[in-house]
Amino acid sequence: MRASGPIYSAFVVLLVVLLGSDNVHSQRIKDNMYTPISGAHCFRRLNGTHVTGCSSKLGGSVGVLHFIRSEADIDFVVRKHPAPPYAPVLAPHLFTRENILRLRNQGGRHVSAVVLINNATELQQFSQESRCPNQFSRFAGREEETCDVERPEGSWNPWGTGLLLEDFPFPIYYVADPDEIDKLYDCFEKFNNFDLENQHKRSLCSIEVNAFMSAAVDTRVCLTRSTVFNSLTPVKFCDPLQGKNVFATLFPRTLVKPEERKVDPSERIILVSSRMDTTTMFDGIGLGAMDSLVPFTVLVSVAHFLAKVLPERVKPTDPNVLFMFFNGESHDYIGSQRFVYDLQKGAFPTKGGLTNPISMENIDLMIDLGTMDDLNKLKIYRASELPIADKIAQMFGRINSRFAFNISVDKAAPKEGLPPVSSHSFLRENASFPSVVITSVPGNRYYHSIYDDSENLKYTYGNHSTEHDFTQLEDLGQRNALFAEDSIQLRLRNVSSLVGMAIYELITGSKYDPRFGTNSVLIDEFLYCFLLSADCPLFHAAAKPDYPKAFPVPPVRYISVHSTLPSEASGWTHRILGLLVGQKVAQNTKADCQALHLPYNWYAGYSGLGECRWTTQNFTQALSPAFLDDAYDFKSHRYSTWTESTWREFSARIFLRPSAAHETLTLSIGFVVMVISFVLVFLINSRSEVLFNQSSATIP
Repeated sequence: MRASGPIYSAFVVLLVVLLGSDNVHSQRIKDNMYTPISGAHCFRRLNGTHVTGCSSKLGGSVGVLHFIRSEADIDFVVRKHPAPPYAPVLAPHLFTRENILRLRNQGGRHVSAVVLINNATELQQFSQESRCPNQFSRFAGREEETCDVERPEGSWNPWGTGLLLEDFPFPIYYVADPDEIDKLYDCFEKFNNFDLENQHKRSLCSIEVNAFMSAAVDTRVCLTRSTVFNSLTPVKFCDPLQGKNVFATLFPRTLVKPEERKVDPSERIILVSSRMDTTTMFDGIGLGAMDSLVPFTVLVSVAHFLAKVLPERVKPTDPNVLFMFFNGESHDYIGSQRFVYDLQKGAFPTKGGLTNPISMENIDLMIDLGTMDDLNKLKIYRASELPIADKIAQMFGRINSRFAFNISVDKAAPKEGLPPVSSHSFLRENASFPSVVITSVPGNRYYHSIYDDSENLKYTYGNHSTEHDFTQLEDLGQRNALFAEDSIQLRLRNVSSLVGMAIYELITGSKYDPRFGTNSVLIDEFLYCFLLSADCPLFHAAAKPDYPKAFPVPPVRYISVHSTLPSEASGWTHRILGLLVGQKVAQNTKADCQALHLPYNWYAGYSGLGECRWTTQNFTQALSPAFLDDAYDFKSHRYSTWTESTWREFSARIFLRPSAAHETLTLSIGFVVMVISFVLVFLINSRSEVLFNQSSATIP
């Protein structure tokens, strides 16, 4: 009997130890090979006819880093490309429609990714949105002028490149952190930026971007694929864009039993609205400071002002005011389209609100707050001859003169096309709907982009809330020493006071005499919360006293896809309206307030000690009606059809990619070693009796 068993066992043990050692060090070797790069990805969205956005290959797209400083660098990547594929790295001022489309159309398979770095030193404008936002969801009157993307001077976004609506076969990765940019630059300079013509002969610094998108073609095809696969396995390729609208009424509405709900023709309502969302090309990046936060701030301040000066109706016949914050308006008016649909179906508010439904006939007037790029020069639009528009313009002029707001107000001719606002959703259903739009001439060079931030708004945090109660109104008769005369806080205070006072006169039928207006400290805090940090005094006051602090980053206002809970932006808007529009009641303890149930809510309040308020705010769905009808024609353009692709992961990392010759040599050596290994194994196996022969053990 041979004694080969112990030798074989020892060999197996040694092999296991070696493999275990390799596993221990594998992560360390990987870390030495790859350096992760943090940033934000462009992602894919679809509508009824097109797909837009970006996607990497399955498993990631790899390209050699090449910094673009001039057109000659683009020529090098597109025409010469000695070591393809490449990943051009561009500063924002070179991220133009011409350059990006050239990389896509002429670069072909030689361009595998594009990297955008945060360097705004030479930046004059930066907007990937169309020159005519929401162009195919607009109301078109018989004689009204229309926005034309070929005529930038007459468009609503003259600086738009339209890249947000293009489809790219490669990922576009945005790197904002200066340290991460330095990693890219140092790697490029060390390995790539010399002897360019012979790059193929050496190892090169490359980037791998993993951002594969599951969706393709258009919304109809994507949803159909998801339905087919769901019958076999739970796979989704895209999800409809959806979120929550937020609304509140100035006066509480009469409560009714669910079975007694019906439209009351005698109920009169003034609808005041703005959008609350924004959008950009990159996931989670973009504050929409000027494009939507400005009118958003104005409407919150107006609601607070009216709740203070009109805690209850002066006359029983006074109309109520419905403050509406629409979500998803950046994508063909998702929120307002659903609101109009619900009005037509008798589904707003929902049955859970225990109030009568509202119809479009209940709305006497809609005041729609559009973008206000120039807060000192407002313009009033309407779709047809509307006497109330002239009356509002006269009110604005008189109030402006009295309080010296330094705001000029012009009236647009009815034939002038409406700006991209929520009113389009109403007018498409009823061309004579009484809608007045308050906006200004376009002036935002960073519309729907990553650079529409606090700097674009010229906002500086005043931080005066410890000494000044932002839940009270401000005395306009006293000089405001907290902010400069041309500050964004005071200009927003003036506009919101002007609008609020005009609505007061529309409700009561009498002039507004007191000298109290909206609060500049409230505006300062609101901007701070949505531009710089959600860990802010206003959010603390609008939450429960024991509510955990929010993360010190601003809430994302992109509408996104379905979630069991409202988005951060919608949730905080709901709480703020409860604090600022809800009426304070006598219950001084949390237990007493909670015992009353809804609509009573307990808030921390300005003091932080807690207060009970009778509230009127609520949520409503912001999901396009297109997704409620299985037979809907996705090419009809009646409703928004935007969906968002699903994805597995987002990641990017740089590494040293060997030259083609190096890869060939490595492959050849590996092949030779494999052949030699097979030969050695064959020889050892055929000579095993001789090589491993040992004297037989004696068996007693």
